[in-house]
Amino acid sequence: TQSHAAHKVAAALEAMPGIDRVLYPHLASHPQATLCRKQMTLGGTMVTFEVEGGKKKAFDLLRNLGIIDISNNLGDSKSLMTHPSSTTHRRLGSEVQAQMGITESTVRLSVGLEHPSDLIRDIEQALKQL
Repeated sequence: TQSHAAHKVAAALEAMPGIDRVLYPHLASHPQATLCRKQMTLGGTMVTFEVEGGKKKAFDLLRNLGIIDISNNLGDSKSLMTHPSSTTHRRLGSEVQAQMGITESTVRLSVGLEHPSDLIRDIEQALKQL
């Protein structure tokens, strides 16, 4: 399922150089992992992570993707990635974004139907170009 794929991608992201933080409900590193596992069978299709180097590096990552598309909308059969600080949460301002844990290096990945290994390779190759 897409949720299983998202879990695999999230776990792989934790080990990738150039990634500061990964948020996915079923990872042990998630601050509410225990609660998430009690309430959710799977962790869903959304993976949030931070790219080392701030907004410029996050945008460069997005531009370097080959399989994953850039979009302002998430949740599709196609894997999509967005930069929430400049799109979906833009109107909230930097203070509110900071309170929500959204930084300029935050990106969100909505995992679609592609094979997780293809998505992982796409992110790895995009990071290598930074």
